[in-house]
Amino acid sequence: MKEVDLLLLHAPSVYDFRKYSLLFGPISDVIPSTPIFEMYPIGMTRIAAFLDSNGYHVRIKNIALKMLLNPKYDPEVFIKNIKVKYLFGIDLHWLPHAHGSLELAKIVKKYHPDKPIIFGGLSSSYFHKELIQYPQVDFVMRGDSTEIPVLMLMNALKTGGDLSKIPNLTWKKDGKVTVNEMTHIPAVLQDMSANYKYIIKSVIKYRDLSGHMPFHYWISYPITAIMTAHGCKYNCLTCGGSADAFEKVCNRKEPVYFSPESVLTTIKNADRIIKGPIFIIGDPFQPSAEYAWELLRLLKNAKIKNQLLLEFFVPPPREYLKAAKEAVPTVSVEISPDSHDENIRQTYGRPYTNAELERMIDDCVEFNYHKIDIFFTIALPMQTMKSVDETIDYCEYLMDKYKVHADKVFLYISPLVPFIDPGSPAFEEPEKHGYRVFRKTLEEHRTALLNPSWKDMMSFETIWMTRDQIVESTYRAAERLNQIKLKYKQITEKRAREIDLSIKKSIEIIAKIDQIKILKDPAQVQEELLKIKPLIDRLNRDILCDKRELDRPLFFRGVKVPRPLQNFFGDIHIFFSRINHIFKLLNFRIK
Repeated sequence: MKEVDLLLLHAPSVYDFRKYSLLFGPISDVIPSTPIFEMYPIGMTRIAAFLDSNGYHVRIKNIALKMLLNPKYDPEVFIKNIKVKYLFGIDLHWLPHAHGSLELAKIVKKYHPDKPIIFGGLSSSYFHKELIQYPQVDFVMRGDSTEIPVLMLMNALKTGGDLSKIPNLTWKKDGKVTVNEMTHIPAVLQDMSANYKYIIKSVIKYRDLSGHMPFHYWISYPITAIMTAHGCKYNCLTCGGSADAFEKVCNRKEPVYFSPESVLTTIKNADRIIKGPIFIIGDPFQPSAEYAWELLRLLKNAKIKNQLLLEFFVPPPREYLKAAKEAVPTVSVEISPDSHDENIRQTYGRPYTNAELERMIDDCVEFNYHKIDIFFTIALPMQTMKSVDETIDYCEYLMDKYKVHADKVFLYISPLVPFIDPGSPAFEEPEKHGYRVFRKTLEEHRTALLNPSWKDMMSFETIWMTRDQIVESTYRAAERLNQIKLKYKQITEKRAREIDLSIKKSIEIIAKIDQIKILKDPAQVQEELLKIKPLIDRLNRDILCDKRELDRPLFFRGVKVPRPLQNFFGDIHIFFSRINHIFKLLNFRIK
């Protein structure tokens, strides 16, 4: 096994999820990954690509995905045998990884006690003072743009340099914790264009496709995500990426943006290599109207062939939607009004009306957008069970209004679970915003993930809905939306029956778990939970919607291999045979 300088590991939400009886419920229904959150953060590839360009051998290993794909996969065997020269890295970006990331770090320390472990990500940054107290954690890198500080750390580990000089670093030596000042807050972001080249090169170098894949069905649906910003000018109450959260966690007082030219370069790289949709994360109007229009101009001149998915925080101007469709042949759009109730939407942080939302849908339909995704949310401020029912009424109204375009307009609803993001306004001042937060520390969130049902994992409720009511509203809304989608032929009768059965079984299992929990003997509780584990495992799939609705049909086209990859093979025939083998696995082909 090849030695690496830095090994970046991505853990499942719970380690080992295969052994526990846990009903995760709908916590990941409207994202590509499963409830174990096997999708690693984009920042991991940025760090890896940046260090690689500076002469370090960096490998990514998606432990969560390896465990998901193979029930017999033993991470300890890999970790025991891997040779790491300087550093292990583990992300704790999303709080649902609180259990898995720390358990994985324990395993690393077990087999490599002399090698330091660094944590990074937004949740790591927020809880850095608590996180560094765990014996398996040596470093925490704080902030949202840490490529340069991580490079400085690698150089210091290589040469025995002074750790106190590395910005954003929380570290300990001989039990003494030091918190270096957070001074690395770059106003210009590093170019992302090398990310995808690095991944392809690394897949070949380490002969490890699944270890680099971002989620479980990426081979059949190779979507790529491209960031436009770090931070946000909006302040949605529960969002860890909100303006308040970024100021508190990353010391960033205003967002910073990738230039339109940088975004385009990354899009072009993805367009050359991968045939799947390209998701531009972040409203292009957030920096300015000039930014949004410049990005479109560049896209049009670049003649992008892949499907493009645009995200908007507020409905954009009609002329922009028209121009976007002219710039890219196949384009989709997504927006999250969260509630049908404009007062709730405004209070939560979404400043627009239903009339503006429907005008945007009208425009997208008129301009023949490929897909229009609309996301609603449960457990918002001022939202009651009745209000959730009315949101589904509004969904039915929308589907009836756009019934001729039911192949384009898709509606989703999911709850804000299991946790409120740390650093968000609702987390910091829950009472002010109508929330009751039961868990505030990292350890409390870590142990919460071991509760047997998603209702018990939840870290909050609102003054308008208890946790039981949030669960009841979620399943009731799911049942109704399922029937609406069947009515308008967005799903088949067979799939509608499957979803309906899953919902009913989930309700029954939660009631069964509630009965088991009152048993006094802990051993008996575990015994009874294990009895229902097979059914729970079957239910730990998308139930509020068919996750396949999120996908955008792929249109086959050839792939051009970046010329620099050819340098890694002395014989051009070997190069093409190996590249073709890799791309065959990825459902690609060489032109």
